[in-house]
Amino acid sequence: MYKNRVVTHLSTKTLQKSLGYRHFEINSRLCYFKPASSKSEKTFAKEISYSLNQKEKSISPKFFYDIKGSAIFDEICELPEYYLTRTETELLKKIGNDLIQFISKDIRLVELGSGSAVKTRLLLDVLTSIQNKIEYFPIDISDILQESSQKLLEDYENLSITGIIDSYEGGLEFVEQYDDKPNLIAFLGSSFGNFTPELGFAFLHKISSIMKKNDLFFLGLDLVKDKKVLEKAYDDPKGITANFNLNVLSRINDELSADFDLSQFVHHAIYNEKKQRIEMYLRSLEKQTVEIKKADLLLDIEKDELIHTEHSHKYSIPQIENILRRAGFRLEKIWQDTNKPYALFLASKH
Repeated sequence: MYKNRVVTHLSTKTLQKSLGYRHFEINSRLCYFKPASSKSEKTFAKEISYSLNQKEKSISPKFFYDIKGSAIFDEICELPEYYLTRTETELLKKIGNDLIQFISKDIRLVELGSGSAVKTRLLLDVLTSIQNKIEYFPIDISDILQESSQKLLEDYENLSITGIIDSYEGGLEFVEQYDDKPNLIAFLGSSFGNFTPELGFAFLHKISSIMKKNDLFFLGLDLVKDKKVLEKAYDDPKGITANFNLNVLSRINDELSADFDLSQFVHHAIYNEKKQRIEMYLRSLEKQTVEIKKADLLLDIEKDELIHTEHSHKYSIPQIENILRRAGFRLEKIWQDTNKPYALFLASKH
């Protein structure tokens, strides 16, 4: 049914050559693009070398999501303290009929950070109600994309998937050059909160700049709430979030030939009320030296020194409305959950 893939702007070979991707055709309904391994490894090593070489050491949260990290995050989503996934999922279940009013019958779903694709199904169900054939472009830095795609194909006979295993920025560039079909670009899970306000604005502007006239942007975002509720969500008593945080060091060990001793670090999470954000760190228990061979880095770490791994900014509705407008969007609709303040925003290109 989906054997003839038409690329209006660039051919598959051109996409591979100009953007540095390898193309994998799994079957007539599933293919994915992935940066050449050398490119991916070089980028990972380069970013880690830079961020850990700063006075205030950090590791980007995008590196949490290797296969193991994605699996641990799925465990986090089941925790009673972690309200975000449940709240967003319930909100998505309620708004299906409303959403249909805004989307065209030939729109494609593009998702940033699809992960295990649990909430994706709710959006695919909406598209199924108005389309005979559905197209889905998941963009995820983790190889878990391949596993979740296979499961989706089993459940949706009219679905065609083109996966992009890359950063959000790389995936958006790919989508921009792929063809002229309208896209519903979904960015759920409050992942936008991981950006600093400055970088978040720049990222939203990037999205609006690649959007076409008939494209839509769908954003899920956690809102400001009680400090105790927030801190429990990011520092659960079972220690699953701690395992998730520490796993990024395991990934660096495995992929960049490093020798982090995970027993010498502990998870540390606090809510900064002034800056409206959860701050997540790895704290060193001892003074130590770590070698990261593929990043050509010998790292000296002091006792109690913090390595920043994530910010999760919380916003008010007016703050997000303002940011979206300044980034080039026209706000179409807001859906809210008032019990555990959370919101979904639908916007078009201004």
